[in-house]
Amino acid sequence: MIKLVLLDFDDTICLSEESCFNFENEIAVSMGLKPMDRTIHRITWGQNLKEAIKERIPGINAGEFMRRFDKMLPEAIKSGRMDAIPERNLAVLDKLKEAGKKIAVVTSRSYIEVKPMISLDHPLGTRIDAFYHRDNSEHLKPDPRVFNKALYEFDVTPQETVYVGNALKDGFAAKGANLYFVAVLESELVSKQAFANVNIDVDFYADKFTDALDFILKH
Repeated sequence: MIKLVLLDFDDTICLSEESCFNFENEIAVSMGLKPMDRTIHRITWGQNLKEAIKERIPGINAGEFMRRFDKMLPEAIKSGRMDAIPERNLAVLDKLKEAGKKIAVVTSRSYIEVKPMISLDHPLGTRIDAFYHRDNSEHLKPDPRVFNKALYEFDVTPQETVYVGNALKDGFAAKGANLYFVAVLESELVSKQAFANVNIDVDFYADKFTDALDFILKH
C-alpha cells in the first residue's frame, strides 16, 4: 500500500512553465534586454535557472538576473503571478491527507524558491509534510538517491512510495529507486512516447494531476 506520496512541483502540482516564462521576461526587460522566445524557454525548462538563463537570453548578467529574481519572487508568488496552484489540485492533496497519506515535495528548486510555500499561510503550508529541495538534499534528479532522505525520514519502503512528476528525469529517478511513478502530461512538455522512447516503466499516465488520485488510492 502506498503510504508516502512524493510530488514534483513545476508542471505537476502547478503549471509553472508559462508563468515563469512571463516572470523571467519581466526581469529581462527591467534590465534593458529583449524578452526571450517561448521556444527556447520550453527547450531549456527544468535546467538550473542561473545556467539556463544564459542560454535563454545570451549576454545576460546571470548574477544580476538572479539577484532580481530572488528579490521579486516573494511578491510575484503572493500576487498569484507565479506558482498559483489550481483549487482542483489542492483538493487532491486534501483527499490524500484524509486517506492518511503522507505528502512531500521533491523538487530541484532552491530554498529561496520554495521558502514562500513552506509558510503556513501558503496553500501548501498545511498540506505538505516536508519539502526536499536542492539546498537540503545531497542528490538531485535524475539520481535515484534523491529520494533516500524522504524514505528514511518517513520510514517507508520504495514499494510504499509513489513519485508524481512530469519529466523524464522524474521517471528515471523514481524507477531507479523502485518507486511507483505517475507521469502527469497536463503541461504537454513531455509525451507518452517520450517516456516510452527511453524505456521508463511508467505505472500510470495522468492526463491531469487530478487523475493521479484514483491510482494512488488503489495502490
